[in-house]
Amino acid sequence: MGWRFRPETVTGGWVRFGAGSNVVGKIMASFFSSLLSAFSGKDKPAQAAKGVEPVAYKDCLIYPAPIAEGGQYRLAGRIEKEVNGETLVRHVIRADMFSSMDDAVTFTVRKAEQIIDQNGPSLFSDGQSSRSA
Repeated sequence: MGWRFRPETVTGGWVRFGAGSNVVGKIMASFFSSLLSAFSGKDKPAQAAKGVEPVAYKDCLIYPAPIAEGGQYRLAGRIEKEVNGETLVRHVIRADMFSSMDDAVTFTVRKAEQIIDQNGPSLFSDGQSSRSA
């Protein structure tokens, strides 16, 4: 075991190296991690939008469901289509973040319409009941 000066530590000054010397570091890292997650909202479960009506587009139903994350809303939702009596679902989750729920819902519908237009019939041609789009 030995002593070394480490100015980059939280307290600065002398730090003891050796058996058990990392205990304080782990406690401090845990403390700062908890503190940061409290402000970023990462420990809170993501919640989908409630009460948003589906939008019909080209034989599909678009269900906007933005996810609340750290005071913003992530573009997310699902596209459903009835094929041979079975409902097929394609999930849409993108990296786009919005400051308001209304903007997130609007852009989720636009993105889902774009996915439907770009993929056409092949979006549901594989017959899988649920997958990402």
